Amino acid sequence: MAEAHQAVGFQFTVTSDGIDLHLSREVLKHIYLSGVTSWTKRAIRFKNGILTGVYPASPSSLLIVVIAIMSTIYARIDPSLGMIDTIKRTMSVSGYMTVQTQTVLSAILFSTGLWLSLILMLRYILKALLSYHAWIFESHGKISFCTKLWLSLVKMFSGRRPLLYSFQTSLPRLPVPIYKHTCTLHIVRPLLDDEQYNQMEVVANDFKKDQAPKLQKYLILKSWWATNYVSDWWEEYIYLRGRSPIMVNSNFYSMDLLYVTPTHRQAARAGNVVHAMLQYRRKLERGEHAPLRALGVVPMCSYQMERMFNTTRIPGIETDFVRHLSDRKHLVVYHKGRFFKVWLYYGGRHLWPSELETQFQRILDDTTEPQPGELKLAALTAGNRVPWARARLKYFSQGVNKVSLEAIETSAFFLSLDDEVHGYDPDQLRSLDLYAKSLLHGKCYDRWFDKSFTLIAYKNGKLGVNAEHSWADAPIIGHMWEYVLATDCFHLGYTEEGHCKGDINKGLPPPTKLQWDIPLECQEVIEESYMVAKVIADDVDFHGCLFDEFGKGLIKKSRTSPDAFIQLALQLAQFRDKGEFCLTYEASMTRMFREGRTETVRSCTSESTAFVRAMEDKNTSAQKLDLFRKAADKHQNMYRLAMTGSGIDRHLFCLYIMSKYLSIDSPFLKQVLSEPWRLSTSQTPQQQLNMVDIKKFPRYVGAGGGFGPVADDGYGVSYIIIGENLITFHISSKFSSPETDSYRFGQNIRQAMLDIRALFDQKDKEKEKEM
Repeated sequence: MAEAHQAVGFQFTVTSDGIDLHLSREVLKHIYLSGVTSWTKRAIRFKNGILTGVYPASPSSLLIVVIAIMSTIYARIDPSLGMIDTIKRTMSVSGYMTVQTQTVLSAILFSTGLWLSLILMLRYILKALLSYHAWIFESHGKISFCTKLWLSLVKMFSGRRPLLYSFQTSLPRLPVPIYKHTCTLHIVRPLLDDEQYNQMEVVANDFKKDQAPKLQKYLILKSWWATNYVSDWWEEYIYLRGRSPIMVNSNFYSMDLLYVTPTHRQAARAGNVVHAMLQYRRKLERGEHAPLRALGVVPMCSYQMERMFNTTRIPGIETDFVRHLSDRKHLVVYHKGRFFKVWLYYGGRHLWPSELETQFQRILDDTTEPQPGELKLAALTAGNRVPWARARLKYFSQGVNKVSLEAIETSAFFLSLDDEVHGYDPDQLRSLDLYAKSLLHGKCYDRWFDKSFTLIAYKNGKLGVNAEHSWADAPIIGHMWEYVLATDCFHLGYTEEGHCKGDINKGLPPPTKLQWDIPLECQEVIEESYMVAKVIADDVDFHGCLFDEFGKGLIKKSRTSPDAFIQLALQLAQFRDKGEFCLTYEASMTRMFREGRTETVRSCTSESTAFVRAMEDKNTSAQKLDLFRKAADKHQNMYRLAMTGSGIDRHLFCLYIMSKYLSIDSPFLKQVLSEPWRLSTSQTPQQQLNMVDIKKFPRYVGAGGGFGPVADDGYGVSYIIIGENLITFHISSKFSSPETDSYRFGQNIRQAMLDIRALFDQKDKEKEKEM
């Protein structure tokens, strides 16, 4: 085969005249260029490591300090208070070390020490400034003098042109809340009757008196030692130790642009997007992405972004682990049951979009049949973790299976060239529902659920992403996805025929088909995993709801937080749907702290239940708006507390883990953490990069993403506030539950949103009458 011939860099034959050596200049050229690329990356990483390591100062500032100190010495002024003379006395005078050389070296050493001390001082000042969170509790548009002064100081000490990871060492640590505040029972009061509440109060008081002080001391000790007292345990115990399938239960998805498909050519769309992802990865490796900052000033932690590419979750018997590699030059593509390895570099550079399109088209045109066991192989990643871990050890630890599995697990990411057609179609009522289900679980064997993310390209040019959850949260994938879609549409573009732009190198080696030798016993394990996954997938009841009657613009005019408005609408919809309240989970971020991830906001409060009951009582119309504002203010305050490290649930979780380590039995922790989240909600941020002006290009908006139901009899709701006039809801539940219906819940949400808006409309009408 031609590709096999090209892969040989040199050959030799033994003849009667000796050894005849044949060199392939073309292959050696590519080997040389590959080495140059690798060493260039190492040099860039080394340079960025230095720049990040000395931030907020710069390497050039060392020269300034040295020159300043040397100038004072020649002016016979000693700014070191004798320290330079002390350093000189440690050096012996010799033929190589004159008195003048001693003085210069001593001054340089002192200058370097002074410079490093100044860097540490600047970092601690910046860390102290970033520990100030009063600004987040101030009314929108009303900034106090103290906050204005603080903002000026943060800008002053933040340095110029920071790299992505420049602020990491300056971010404050996540504080450990006071356990007496954490154990207050207002968080569960709306869900308990008086007898249950009194019982809970007794066990809570016992916990605060007997067990909590000891657990808290150990937790504070951990917070001093670890970078973040929550994140490592959260990743291990919430994600990696779970033995049930991660498909649907843990992984989440992101959708393509809602209204626009730049090309309907599958290979072309995949080519552009893969190239955009490689651009993003290069900027990520070089730290060239600007760090995200609240108010354009307060930096967010970027730690989670480190493992976006070249990362795989590896199954284990008791616990999984996340394997991350520094640099990978290939990806693996799945199409109609076959796996192909595609190189992403050629001649020391990334493949152009047109070249990637050619490679993917070759795969689409390939008519070979899957090898025995290959078609549903990826179902192993969709089923239970223990059978997958055992099969991996038994059947994939040697031979071609090991080589092929290694190619998948060490790839930059995974690409599925799907043979179905999906996307939003306004003429098809359930098009968004089917699109979401396909992204969430597909056929259960056409996504590699263990990869950090799987890119999915459909036959009609639509795209999507399925992401593994342990390594990062949804906003991290969202950041990359925004960059990719904007680059695809506004920077790379397509020809009039819908192909990728650019030339194609005719010497490009074709994709390599991965080889497998899967015995019948392993095929049976694969089939069992597939059946487990299929039951889960078939049970997912999904509904995508586009709410375009009004959006953020109108909500803000009512002087209400859009998030609080939507959360109260969800509480009203939940009560109308089931006739009762339930424990509600809303994810809030804690990325203002180093290695922070999420915190829980318990949206079902006494204030929100009072508002909902008033909405359902026709005799309390005059009080409804006041109750709404009280509930919204309460929710917004809880969200702010969660963001600033004063949340409840992560602290309770860590106290529980600590109690297990210390073999302390706590009825309070068991009880408060055992209640299922029957309504699990999350908001995915939009416009993190502001690469697209959606006022100018209103159709170039994404549909956001979603996740599977958390409780068997509950709902999962992801909502995305898009621009000023659109909110999308991704609603999931289970068909097997007689209590839930995703479409019905979507209609309840829509009506709840309209009913709350009617309160403000009625208030406006009353004002007009008074005038």
